[in-house]
Amino acid sequence: MSRGDSGFIRPGYDGLEVPDAPTDVSASGGDESASVSFTAPSDEGGSAITGYGAVAINSNETVATGTASSSPVTVSGLTNGTSYTFKVWAINAYGPSGYSGASGSVTPVLARGLFAGGYTTVSPYTTNAISYVAIDTTGNATDFGDLTTISTNGSACSSSTRGVFNISANPSAINTMEYVTIAATGNALDFGDLTPQSQGTAGGCSNQTRGLFAGAYSDSATWNVISYITIATTGNSSDFGDLTIGRGYIAALTNTTRAVFGGGSYVSGSATYINVLDYVTIASAGNATDFGDMTQAISQHTACSNSTRGLFAGGTTGGLQSNVISYITTASTGNATDFGDLSAAKRSLASCSSSTRGVFGGGYVANVINVIDYITIATTGNSSDFGDLLQGQTSLMSCSNAHGGLS
Repeated sequence: MSRGDSGFIRPGYDGLEVPDAPTDVSASGGDESASVSFTAPSDEGGSAITGYGAVAINSNETVATGTASSSPVTVSGLTNGTSYTFKVWAINAYGPSGYSGASGSVTPVLARGLFAGGYTTVSPYTTNAISYVAIDTTGNATDFGDLTTISTNGSACSSSTRGVFNISANPSAINTMEYVTIAATGNALDFGDLTPQSQGTAGGCSNQTRGLFAGAYSDSATWNVISYITIATTGNSSDFGDLTIGRGYIAALTNTTRAVFGGGSYVSGSATYINVLDYVTIASAGNATDFGDMTQAISQHTACSNSTRGLFAGGTTGGLQSNVISYITTASTGNATDFGDLSAAKRSLASCSSSTRGVFGGGYVANVINVIDYITIATTGNSSDFGDLLQGQTSLMSCSNAHGGLS
């Protein structure tokens, strides 16, 4: 079912009986590969469609091809760090369709997740260490470098090249941010300040351009503030808008256009756990809008996503730790749905993701742990063992160069 270079069509081609071209082509990058999604044509031509092909295009030249029986098509043999667009065709017994329109630009990367800071079991019981994992494999974490400042209960956001950490407590509230280049290793550098205040226990999330930090818990008070930064530059944060309800210990996730904030807790005489989901459009500033409800009122949980589905995992509710993983379809609104279970009920964990996999690291069970779990985002089910962090860490930060806000 191949189509030759320069659009060559095989003998036997009948242009009146071939299918229409696929539509709505999009792609997400992997390690030296891309997953190309599309909508099949409604007009299949003179016979049923037997398959699809996708081409990777760089500098107006086709550099790689993949085939499949349905969407998505995986195109391999690409170069990490190089930008590509993709076109798709359909084929039946009479020949291939014309090419679809091109996808947006996609850059394949080795999906890397970072874990940083938090409380440990070793004196002085806090850490500034950063470690990394290759998300789409399994194995133990590797040393990356150090934050310049110890951070607990911080949060993070990232583009495909840079991770930014909200250094929220050391152990008292501070408002600094630091950044690293994810594909490299080394110590963090100063990014700027969160203004007008520290945003401890905030939810951090991002698309390729803009990072958001939402909510805060400080000195027995909660905030509804959402702040934003431009990830590729350095500088202080700016005001974005407000959450529908102020809370801390919130979890956040994105697709390329939308950020969703889930759960958290606020103080009104005593800690109150909530199940609120709200969202904003990342490119525009403004207040959050109701999205739906979590499966339970939860705090000290974590979140990650691919381009279509967001996951929430772990946490604590009413003093009881949770092993629940739930999911939402990020582009729509509605209540969360059960996905499966973590390896143990745990709180204050962190997570990162690629286009296919979510990874959950550290946290607190009966004490601080170094366990890393993973799941396949497109399916449902319980988590599997991934490996171990360099040390037990809880109330830590995490980010990746391949999460759902980037493709």
